[in-house]
Amino acid sequence: MATAARSIDTQSQAEIPHPEAVVVRFAGDSGDGMQLTGGQFTLSSALAGNDFATFPDFPAEIRAPQGTLFGVSAFQINFGASEIDTAGDAPDVLVAMNPAALKTNVKDLKPGGLIIADDGEFNARNLAKAQYDANPLEDDSLGKWQLVHFNISQLTMDAVKPFGLGNKEALRCKNMWTLGLALWMFDRDREPIIQWLKDKFAKSPILADANIAALNAGHAYGETAEIGNPGAVSIPRKHVDAAPADPGLYRTINGADAAAMGLVAGCQLAGVKMFFGGYPITPASSILHALARFKEYGVTTFQAEDEIAAIASAIGASYAGQLGVTSSSGPGIALKTEAIGLAVMTELPLVIINSQRGGPSTGLPTKTEQSDLYQAVYGRNGDTPLPVIAARSPSDVFDCAIEAVRIATQFMTPVILLTDGYIANAAEPWKVPDMSSYKPFPVSFLDHVPEGGFKPYGRDNKLARPWVKPGTPGLLHRIGGIEKEGDTRHLNYSPANHQAMTDIRKGKVDGIAAHIPDQDVCLGTEGGKLAVVGWGSTFGPIHQAVRRMRAKGHDVSHIHVRHIWPMPGNLGDLLKSYDKVIVPEMNTGQFKTVLRDQYLIDAKPLNKVSGQPFRIAEIEAAIEEALA
Repeated sequence: MATAARSIDTQSQAEIPHPEAVVVRFAGDSGDGMQLTGGQFTLSSALAGNDFATFPDFPAEIRAPQGTLFGVSAFQINFGASEIDTAGDAPDVLVAMNPAALKTNVKDLKPGGLIIADDGEFNARNLAKAQYDANPLEDDSLGKWQLVHFNISQLTMDAVKPFGLGNKEALRCKNMWTLGLALWMFDRDREPIIQWLKDKFAKSPILADANIAALNAGHAYGETAEIGNPGAVSIPRKHVDAAPADPGLYRTINGADAAAMGLVAGCQLAGVKMFFGGYPITPASSILHALARFKEYGVTTFQAEDEIAAIASAIGASYAGQLGVTSSSGPGIALKTEAIGLAVMTELPLVIINSQRGGPSTGLPTKTEQSDLYQAVYGRNGDTPLPVIAARSPSDVFDCAIEAVRIATQFMTPVILLTDGYIANAAEPWKVPDMSSYKPFPVSFLDHVPEGGFKPYGRDNKLARPWVKPGTPGLLHRIGGIEKEGDTRHLNYSPANHQAMTDIRKGKVDGIAAHIPDQDVCLGTEGGKLAVVGWGSTFGPIHQAVRRMRAKGHDVSHIHVRHIWPMPGNLGDLLKSYDKVIVPEMNTGQFKTVLRDQYLIDAKPLNKVSGQPFRIAEIEAAIEEALA
């Protein structure tokens, strides 16, 4: 083992975090198993009772060339003994499995932070791939950080040698060696990981034993090398206490699993079966995978041949009396647009989930963005209004999915639920809710000819038309994309009829505002000098930034909007009660434009379109500038 302890100035020392929260980033080649390592370290954090938030960050290529800068895969976790809302601005510890991982991630490390590097991978070939002229482990280029480096690759091979694995298979165990070291550093129990390995490799006991040996070897290395000794490096071994939590059943959840469970729960509350028509696309594919496990709850999953077939099959299911659901990302939603218009015209319930990613076109398939808001609110031909809901965190997707099902079935309309790549892949602790606390909203199918005759486009007090299952005696009717007459099923192209039907469809969606909660203030007061208004996954960094600025005495509040369209009825008056409004979002200012349009307020944008979430510090700086 080689160590390098650097002198840290007073300012840099002040930036080292309070021990109640620690940010660790694992980074390596896309074949090094960093997502697996991070996932299992997350499991250990959950079992230790820490609050946490994660940020998986991986390359778009299925298998990028080994050792290259664009092939680096990383997993960041922020865990602590207090409330955690984000995956952390900058790591305290960076585990770099090769030169490329070091080069692409070290600039994010806090001054005085700890680098753990596998110097067995810092050979001439890998250094050249990472565009290093000299070995950074041997010069002074890493001087503002603490550095520990040793040959993890060789240590792993030595640990698994008794199991007779080839070099390639043996090196696949080095992520477990690294995990074992991390478990030692943060005083974590290995037993749950050992049991997981036994279950994972139940059909290959040799692989299970080899990975367990690597895990134990990494843990033992931490004990014997004493890298936690303050005399060796500046950051000692840490024990992070459990975070306070309400009694209850908790589990780790990501946005994709929360979406699947929320849809199932929503359909149970509505009393309908679900049909999911999907087509694989990053990062939305996981929702299809998750829903396929819920067949016992009346869920049918169908992987179609393309995006258009996926949504068309879902619309057909809604016509047949089940709730049609489909999901995609921005490019796939674009392909579904014509069919979304058909669902609006036929006034059938449909839930559409958009897991946003960087665009346009193929864009950044594995990175996060919020640039599909215009697409969701406005992006269809004709006047095609529909409700839009945005989830703010992985666990929040559960409730948002239920809300989407409620609105779709109660108002006979398609609904778009916006998440993004960060929400879909990130994980956090979730207190499993008591479903008896959710109010059912059972659907009512029209099953008889009403007095006065059947009117397929007759309306209830919410302007919703009746939902009729095909084959119901006396209720034969036609639907389709061509304009229909107001009360009958007949085609009608007349100007007056089209005006009336367009107004009715718009009025129905606008009227949903009376059936959603008023907008609240997440943190701060109603009225004041500054409101920071967010939507979607910007919640965590905005909330933490506002909390810090309020602690410094600044008059700033946080408002986070779930119902993007229609917006809550009190939102306009609430925003006008502040002197200034800024809107951080991961696009070029889309929600800011919607707020200006609807309420004539001078909302100022704070935009980031890098494929990465906001940092708390970026929003703090914007608040300071706005209040200056």
